[in-house]
Amino acid sequence: MQPLSGLDSSFLYLETDSQPMHVGGLNVYEGSLAFDDFKAFLAERLPLAPRLSQRLVQVPLSFDHPYWVDDPDFDLDLHLHHAALPKPGDWRALRQLTSRIFGQKLDRSRPLWEFVFVEGLDAIPQVPKGSVAVISKIHHAAIDGASGAAILGLLFDVTKKPRKIPPMPPKEVAPLPSDLTLLRRSTMNFIKRPLKLPGLLLETAKSTWHAGRLSRVQSPDIPRSIFNAPPSLLNQSITAKRLWNSALLDLSRVKALRQGVAGATLNDVVLAICTGALRRYLLEKDALPDKPLVAMVPVSTRTQEEQQNMGNQVSAMLVQLPTDQADPVIQLQKIHQHTQQGKSYQNAIGAKQLIDYAEFIPFALGSQATRLYTRMQASRYHRPFFNLVITNVPGPQVPLYMNGHKMLAHMGMAPVFDGMGLIMPVFSYNGVISISPTVAAKVMPDVDLFTRYIREAANELEQHLASN
Repeated sequence: MQPLSGLDSSFLYLETDSQPMHVGGLNVYEGSLAFDDFKAFLAERLPLAPRLSQRLVQVPLSFDHPYWVDDPDFDLDLHLHHAALPKPGDWRALRQLTSRIFGQKLDRSRPLWEFVFVEGLDAIPQVPKGSVAVISKIHHAAIDGASGAAILGLLFDVTKKPRKIPPMPPKEVAPLPSDLTLLRRSTMNFIKRPLKLPGLLLETAKSTWHAGRLSRVQSPDIPRSIFNAPPSLLNQSITAKRLWNSALLDLSRVKALRQGVAGATLNDVVLAICTGALRRYLLEKDALPDKPLVAMVPVSTRTQEEQQNMGNQVSAMLVQLPTDQADPVIQLQKIHQHTQQGKSYQNAIGAKQLIDYAEFIPFALGSQATRLYTRMQASRYHRPFFNLVITNVPGPQVPLYMNGHKMLAHMGMAPVFDGMGLIMPVFSYNGVISISPTVAAKVMPDVDLFTRYIREAANELEQHLASN
């Protein structure tokens, strides 16, 4: 039995019928991989990722966080689905299927993941006819972006010939724990938890003092807390319907754009590209706020020793996107300045401390608060927490293979929630970087247009840097 951390539990609090809280992706594989071969390969590799055969059990009355336990009734067939695109099997049909599947909640009575195997990719440019796709969904309570990338390493190979996996000895799985066992374990956790609080409060006081010193010397324009973002059409109540698309860019060209601003990082360039696309989209809607948009950028707190751990180990940095600036080079300059100052502030307040505080939120209270917030459409009555999320996860820069079939592309998906209808997962793999807006349909019904603007914003930044 492994209890959920406070941060992992927060993704269960947030989940409602209109806002499922899973992450996922669309992988495209070269060649005619058969479904039965895919299933057999997955069955062989699943023991390498134990979280995929574990489910959650709820503590009676929900007064403590749930626990991960091995599922005694695990059945791989309940997590694999087989589908085919309608003719002609083009990109439009694939992204429509992906959007619909991603909008559906996972069943909490079994391990929180599923894969959909998709055939019939016959009319997608640069994808060989007969290739297949896999749409993946894993609950955010189980993984973050970094641990999701680690699962890729477990399930895939770096050579066309699959590596041999030693047979795992039969594992005896215990029955699900009784309510009495769960209550006894939770009681012990409650006894230990208050002992952590004095040290946490002391560290917080020290960090607050350091953060106060920083705030006196840094620009007052840098967002340091939520509720400082301007109202925008991205920030409204949402429904369950999701739309998704992805822009694929050449990683070497995107990296080269860093040279235009001294010290700029790849992440700065990605944020600048997103800024250009957002500015154009909102201008055309006559809905561009006077003040810059604010993006929440997840920051991994995972140490080297924690690389193989599942669950979420992230904090957040708020970054001002200069959507009030028309020149893409100036946008990149300002983003670099903002991220440098934001990192200093985020480090000062202590990312690990923010995560630790989540342990003290009673599970039942967190869940009820989210339902009440959604039912009352409370997001309409306050400034946005932030305007959108942009999450950038670096992936392997060598080809990966699934049972001998090369993975051509990986494009990410992530959840949105009431009051924040756009998230932009970014993933780099084998020389390609994907920027994949996932949106609530009522917030951005023309996500395909916005996705085109992402590609055009990258080209525009490249052209401006070349002319300077």
